[in-house]
Amino acid sequence: MPTNETGGPERRGIRRPGRYARLRASIGRHPADIVRMAIATAIVFGCLYIARAPGINPVESAIFSELERIPSASTRLWEAFSWVGYWPGIVAAAGFALYVGRVRLGSSLLAASGTAWLLAIVLQWLTAPRPVPGQLGHVLREPTSHAFAFPSVHVAVMAALAAVAGPYLRRTTRDVAWAVVILVGVADVFLGHNLPVGALGGAAVGWGTAAFYHLVLGAPGRRTSEQAVRLALDAVGLKDAHIQPVRRRFLRPEEYGITTCDGERMQMKVVRRMHRLAGPAYKLRRLLASVEVEDEPGLSTPRHEVEHEAYVTLLAERAGIGTLPVVFAGEIRHGPPFLIRRRLQGTLLCDLPGERCDDKVLDQIWQDVLALAEQHVGHHDLRAKNILVDEDGRPRITDFTFSRVGGPPAQRQQDIADLLVTLVAVVGVPRAVDSAVRQVPRQTLLDALPQLQWLAVHRRLRQQLEDDRIVLADLRESLAERLGSPPPPFRSPVRPATLGVMLAVGLAVYLLLPQLSSIDEVLASLRRADWRWIAVAVATGFLGVLASGVTVIGSSRRKLPFWKTMAVQLAAAFTGRTTAAGIGFYGINIVYLERIGLRRTHAVGVIFLNRAVVGIITGVATAVGILVIGSAVPVGDFSLPSWPILLIAGVVLAIIVAVLVSPWGRRKVWHPMLNSLRELLAELVPTLRDPVRASQLFGGTVLFIVLQAAGLAATLAAFNPHFNLLAVLAVYVVGSTLGQLAPTPGGLGTVEAATVAGLTAVGVGPTAAVAAVLASRLLTFWLPALPGLVTFRLLQHHDVV
Repeated sequence: MPTNETGGPERRGIRRPGRYARLRASIGRHPADIVRMAIATAIVFGCLYIARAPGINPVESAIFSELERIPSASTRLWEAFSWVGYWPGIVAAAGFALYVGRVRLGSSLLAASGTAWLLAIVLQWLTAPRPVPGQLGHVLREPTSHAFAFPSVHVAVMAALAAVAGPYLRRTTRDVAWAVVILVGVADVFLGHNLPVGALGGAAVGWGTAAFYHLVLGAPGRRTSEQAVRLALDAVGLKDAHIQPVRRRFLRPEEYGITTCDGERMQMKVVRRMHRLAGPAYKLRRLLASVEVEDEPGLSTPRHEVEHEAYVTLLAERAGIGTLPVVFAGEIRHGPPFLIRRRLQGTLLCDLPGERCDDKVLDQIWQDVLALAEQHVGHHDLRAKNILVDEDGRPRITDFTFSRVGGPPAQRQQDIADLLVTLVAVVGVPRAVDSAVRQVPRQTLLDALPQLQWLAVHRRLRQQLEDDRIVLADLRESLAERLGSPPPPFRSPVRPATLGVMLAVGLAVYLLLPQLSSIDEVLASLRRADWRWIAVAVATGFLGVLASGVTVIGSSRRKLPFWKTMAVQLAAAFTGRTTAAGIGFYGINIVYLERIGLRRTHAVGVIFLNRAVVGIITGVATAVGILVIGSAVPVGDFSLPSWPILLIAGVVLAIIVAVLVSPWGRRKVWHPMLNSLRELLAELVPTLRDPVRASQLFGGTVLFIVLQAAGLAATLAAFNPHFNLLAVLAVYVVGSTLGQLAPTPGGLGTVEAATVAGLTAVGVGPTAAVAAVLASRLLTFWLPALPGLVTFRLLQHHDVV
C-alpha cells in the first residue's frame, strides 16, 4: 500500500486523485433547477397557447418565410442537423460519454433525451396539428405537407442533450452545444417539419427535462463536499489539514475551519453565488431618502467577488487597519471559488456584552473606519458580525464583500452612518453618539447625518435594531442635538440627466402622438382653440396644488402654517413631478415637517396617512371611472378565456397563495402589511373624529381629483364643445391612474397615450383628443412645475426645506 511522508497510508483519490475525483466530489443538486423547470413549463404552455390559436402570427410567418429562402443546395446539410436531434444523436452522445468512462453523464444523456422525446410525442398527440396557412403555401419546401406538429421532437432531444451535458463541459464547448440546438431548430423549420413556435416549445421541453434530471441525479458544480475542499487545499500546499465544516445557511457562503499540521488556524469561505447585489429597490429607497445615490461597480462572477474581497483586505492590512490576513484565494476544480484567511481568537462585536465594549474599543473602531476612508475605501457592510474583537481587545474589520475602492466622498458618509447604527445596537444611542463626537470630525458627522434615515440605511443594518424606525429617529435627533444642527435640508433627487431624459421623452411624445391623427389638423385645432377655456384649464392646475396643500394640513394633528405649507406644495409640484414615482413629493414634505418641529416618525406618519387616503379615494374613483367608461363603450358579449390561460392563471394564483401562507410570506408580507394597517388606523381614527381635519383631508383629496379631471374637460371644451362630460372625467381618472404605474417621471408618455385612447373610445374625435390631452398635460400638470422650481429655491434659501 502506498504511504505518505509520515508513514501513514495514502488515501486514494485525495493524495493522488484519480482522473475524475474532483468532478465526482462536486456532484450535487441545486434548488435553482426547480425554477428552471417552472420557467420551461411556462414557456411550453405559452407556446401551446399560440399554437392552438387560429392562423399564424406575423412574426412566425416572417421567420418562416426568411428561412425558406435559404438555397436548396444546403438541404442535405440541414437534414444532417435534423438527424442530430434524433436517435443517431442520442446514440453518439451517450456512447461517447460511456466510452470515456463518464457513466453518470451517459446515463443522464440517455434518460433525459429519451424522456424529452416521449414528452414531445405526447404533446404532439394531445395537440392538434397546425394547418398550413394560405400565406405560407407558396413558400413551403414540401407542398405535400398539410400540417405542422407541435412541439419539435428533434429540438427537444437536442436541447435535452445540450442541457444535461452543460455542467460537464467547458464554456466554449457548452456554447457550441447550444449553437447546435439552434441549428437543429432552423433545420426543422427550413425542412417544413415545424413552425418557429414549435421549435421554441421543443427547446423548452428539452431544457425542462434536463433540469429535472439534474435535480434527481445531480450534476457537477452543485455541491462543495469536504473531499472537494481537501483537494483544493492540497493544490495550494495545505496538505493533511484538518477540516471542520461550520454551520451552513441557505444562500450564504459556506465556511470551513482549517487547522494545518503546524497548528495554524484558518477559515475558508466558499462563495457559490454573487452576494454583492444592489437592486433597484435599494436605489429607489435611497432616492426617496434624498441622499446621493452612486451606481455601484458591478462584479461579473463569484470568482471576481472573491478576488475583490481579497484585494481590499490586503489594502486595509497594508494601511495598518485591524483585519483578518488573507492567505490564499482560488477556485475549486469543477466548483466555486474560495477565500482563505487566518483565524484569530476573539469575540464578534454582536456577541460582546455592552459592558465589555469599553471606550477604548469604540475609539479604535472609529479610528479604523476613518483610516479606511483615508485610503478611499468604503466598507458598506459595517455590521456587528463583521467586527471581531480579539483577545488583546483589538478590533478587526472583516468581510469586504460590499466594499468599494476609490469611490466618491459619499461612501465615507455611508460608513459613518452604518457604524453608528451598529454601535447603537451594541451600546445604545448615548454611548454611540458620544464615541462618534469624540473621534469623528464635526463636519464629517454633519455630512453623514442625512444618511441616518430608515429609507437610506440598508436592511441588513436595520435588522440589528429591535425597533428600527424609532431607534433611528432617536439616533438622528440625538446626533443633530449634540452637533447643534437643525434637521438636514432637503436634497432634491432631480438630476440634470433626469431632466435631459424627460425633455427627450417629452419631445418624442409631443411629436409622435399627433401622428395618431393628422399633425396638420392638430395644429389647426390649436389655432382655433377657445382661449377662455384654456385659461380655465391653467387655473385648475394651480388650484389643484392648493387642494393638495389642504390635504397635507388635514393629515397632521399639529396645526400647520397655511401659506408656508402651500408654498411647499408648489415646490413639490417641481420635485414630485420630475422624479420617478413622485419621490420628490415625499422627501420635501418630510423635511419640511421636520424643520417646523415634528419628529421624523410623526412627519413620516403624516405623509403616510396623506398618501394612503389619496390612494384609497383614487382607487375608488378609478373603479367608478371604469364602470362609467364601460357604460359609454359597449364591450359586446363576454366569454371566458381558453383553458390554457385559465390553467396558467390558476397556477400563478396557487403559487401566490402558497408564498403568502408560507413562513416567509407571513414574515415578509402579512406582518408588515398588518403593521402598516395598524399605523394607518392609529393616524386615521383621530382624523375621522375631528370634523375639520376630516373635511380637509378627504374633501381636499376629492377636490384635487375633480380639479385635475376638470382641467382635461376644460381643455377639450376649447377644441370640441360637444362631449360627454362624465365620461371625459372618468377617462382622466382611469388614464392618469394607469399611466402613473409606469416608472417615468409624472407618467410621461404613458398617461398621454392612455388618456388619448380613452377619449377616442368614448367618442371624441382623434384630432380633438390628441390636441386636448397634449395641451391639458402641458398646462395643468407641467406648467405649475416652473414656479415650483423658483419656490423650491426660495424655500431652500430661507431654510424651510
